[in-house]
Amino acid sequence: MTAGTAPIYHYPITIRPDDIDFMGHVNNSVYLKWVQDAVVSYWQRVAPPEAVAQHLWVALKHEITYRRPAFLDDGVVAEVMAESVQGARSFFSTVIRRGEEVLAEVKSSWCCLDAGTRRPARLAKDVIGRFIP
Repeated sequence: MTAGTAPIYHYPITIRPDDIDFMGHVNNSVYLKWVQDAVVSYWQRVAPPEAVAQHLWVALKHEITYRRPAFLDDGVVAEVMAESVQGARSFFSTVIRRGEEVLAEVKSSWCCLDAGTRRPARLAKDVIGRFIP
């Protein structure tokens, strides 16, 4: 299933002092945590409670393009959009912004797991429809 006009989920990010590296800006590794938190939050917000209870997500791959540094007092938002679903795999695009400025662009793939068995699981079509119209 491929995205038509998927809704964009806005996830506000708080930059903490321990996110800052020796160069005075957010360490690149912190962006990965932000993406993981944003995608999981998106799932928890959009999916019905029973689907959230029955499924877990594990990241398979992240490809991050860093555009600009972020600093301690910056107001930063991650914009998450589901792009497609193929079996138990889902593909997301996340753009991390400070206002209109793009700080990073991330393409990621995730595997949906059955919460009980921890085995790959396909999502029901009505659940997929909440992410990808």
